[in-house]
Amino acid sequence: MAAQSENMLTVIMLLSVFYLSGVFADPCNGNQPAFLIKTPKLIEGLSGSYLQVPCSFTIKGEEDKFNRGEQTSAAWIPSNKNIFDISHRVNNHQINITGNIKEKNCTTVFSDIKTRQETEYFLRVESSEYRATACSTPLQIRVKDSPWRPSINVTSDLKEHQSVTVTCSAFTPCPNSPPQLTLNLQQDSLRHTEKNTDGTFTTKIQENITLSDTHDGYNIRCSARYPVIGGNKTAETEVTLSVSYAPKDTSASISPSGLVSAGSWVELSCSSRAKPPPTFTWFRISEHGDINVSVGPIYGFNVTEGGEFYCEATNYVGNETSSRICVSTEGNDSPDKPRIETDLKDLKEHQSVTVTCSAFTPCPNSPPELTWNLQQDSLRHTEKNRDGTFTTKIQKIITLLDTHDGYNIRCSARYPVIGGNKTAETEVTLSVSYAPKDTSASISPLGLVSAGSWVELSCSSRAKPPPRFTWFRKSEHGDINVSVGPIYSFNVTEGEEFYCVASNDLGQTRSSVILATNKDSPDKPRIETDLKDLKEHQSVTVTCSAFTPCPNSPPELTWNLQQDSLRHTEKNTDGTFTTKIQEIITLLDTHDGYNIRCSARYPVIGGIKTAETEVTLSVSYAPKDTSASISPSGLVSAGSWVELSCSSRAKPPPTFTWFRISEDGDIIVSVGQIYNFYATEGEEFYCVASNDLGNQTSSVILATNKGSGLGFCTIIKILGLVMLCGAFIIFECWFRFSKRLIKDTEEANVADRVMEVQAS
Repeated sequence: MAAQSENMLTVIMLLSVFYLSGVFADPCNGNQPAFLIKTPKLIEGLSGSYLQVPCSFTIKGEEDKFNRGEQTSAAWIPSNKNIFDISHRVNNHQINITGNIKEKNCTTVFSDIKTRQETEYFLRVESSEYRATACSTPLQIRVKDSPWRPSINVTSDLKEHQSVTVTCSAFTPCPNSPPQLTLNLQQDSLRHTEKNTDGTFTTKIQENITLSDTHDGYNIRCSARYPVIGGNKTAETEVTLSVSYAPKDTSASISPSGLVSAGSWVELSCSSRAKPPPTFTWFRISEHGDINVSVGPIYGFNVTEGGEFYCEATNYVGNETSSRICVSTEGNDSPDKPRIETDLKDLKEHQSVTVTCSAFTPCPNSPPELTWNLQQDSLRHTEKNRDGTFTTKIQKIITLLDTHDGYNIRCSARYPVIGGNKTAETEVTLSVSYAPKDTSASISPLGLVSAGSWVELSCSSRAKPPPRFTWFRKSEHGDINVSVGPIYSFNVTEGEEFYCVASNDLGQTRSSVILATNKDSPDKPRIETDLKDLKEHQSVTVTCSAFTPCPNSPPELTWNLQQDSLRHTEKNTDGTFTTKIQEIITLLDTHDGYNIRCSARYPVIGGIKTAETEVTLSVSYAPKDTSASISPSGLVSAGSWVELSCSSRAKPPPTFTWFRISEDGDIIVSVGQIYNFYATEGEEFYCVASNDLGNQTSSVILATNKGSGLGFCTIIKILGLVMLCGAFIIFECWFRFSKRLIKDTEEANVADRVMEVQAS
């Protein structure tokens, strides 16, 4: 260190026992050393501050006189004074010998040291029997106006994912007023001052960080602020991290893009960000496995047939593969797969990210139809690329949650061709980083334990990347960091409260407080069910149990379940006792999220001690309230775009299937919450919501066209039938009337003949 020599020097100082008679050219007057002084050869101080000089000595001769002497005193005399006259000593308020001279400790503190005090000093020791001066080698004091720059130490050969310790240290002239050190790292740092082998002191702070590629080129700054009379003096040091990391953001591109003629020259390019720079390898995907076709960032070749390629970037830290790139020739029988991309590469929860599905468009007048499994509506648009080709896209903006991690996005492109359609589909899986969730702490063994017993605390959390765990003990003076890691074991001395904090780069969460109790405080009761995976319609037994120190005075257990519960105390296999209450309930979907609370009230001398526990039920149930809706509602024109939506309440979330009712039976027409189609004629649809516990069908929904009703032919048929019936009725009436008229005529003729006979 520039402030002083790092090596201790045993200074053999020639002292003489003499009667004061003047000052000679040789300060020691040619005598042999009388004692040895151990102190730094040269020590530096900061003007306006305190300086502590480590000092000790060993008597070589006349030690009896030194030991017999009474009223022993010592003083430092500057070199420009008579070093054999103790009256020329420096004032005690400027230089204070804090060590015990009788114990041969001459440690000294310089207060408010000034540059004018920069000189050589000699130690003078006097008592009733012994008098001597350290005249051979003086103490050299150097005073500087500017403070010493701190030093920053970091492990060499840094790589991503390593956990490294960053240390900032500064020379400390006086341990009673050490410098204040600060680092520009986010974590809190504890300052500590330690003694060096030469008796001087150094103040340090340390931080543990887990390296990532973003740390490469990061500047770590450390400042040391020294207290001086009337203010502070500050010095700063900066170092730049050099972190090696595996390839990132590896991507492949093609030139020219779009369909190319067979035999055309195509160039594939690969790029990646890595340290050290990566090597590139190109692969072609085939039925027999991926084939290595080239090494280097550029791969040029004459196209003979369509194919899929990707590149791999590699360095000694790791490797990364690009997305696939498709080389298509004109007349290719299979369409290109669409591409799914996000505008952010490193996805984190709470971010708003734009997801894009794009497909190469050979003809902008008949672009492919893009569909995907995102719930939001997406508008399709076709845009012209810089090379004159076209791309069709759909986009959605979603706010990321931890539940999106591992979510599969599927997008299909349906190309219109002569005689039908050709479809290609792509699927990508989201990788979303998120802060710790569901952080919890547990203790083993449970219940009251004897003082001195061994207890183990466990912390768990769900996070990406995996979290770090820190344990804290609550105290009157603030929470104290007691351990790092998921497990903390110790011997219980008294009832104490603990909690753990799970943290990663995205945030932190803390567990609830857990109580490690000795026999002065009660255990919390435990709430358990005889089934782990709760489902509706199950009959489940809920048990609340509490440790029972004495079976003759068991705790009183109460909870918020409506049924009456009988308390009973049972003996455990280890000879201890447990008090329980139980209830059998039939689960419904309304029990999901229900909080069961149980309290244990222990009778003690002079009153009651109570502990309480609460658990929340998680009940799976089949779909409920399944319904279907149509947009737009009402009559629509033939060929109009219609969207059917299905909704349901279920746990786990349901899948949806759409059916169309036909004369030949119900036909599956779509899978998913949304079903879009062009209306052709009046049709009936319904949806079915399903999960592992069952399914439920919505009511039937009717998609009707404008002008729908009785057709012309049907009307003609009905009119013809009506006319035929009418003619038949008229003929029947005429026939009956004719018979009646003939009968009446015959009866009249008979009467006339009878009258004629009578008259004759």
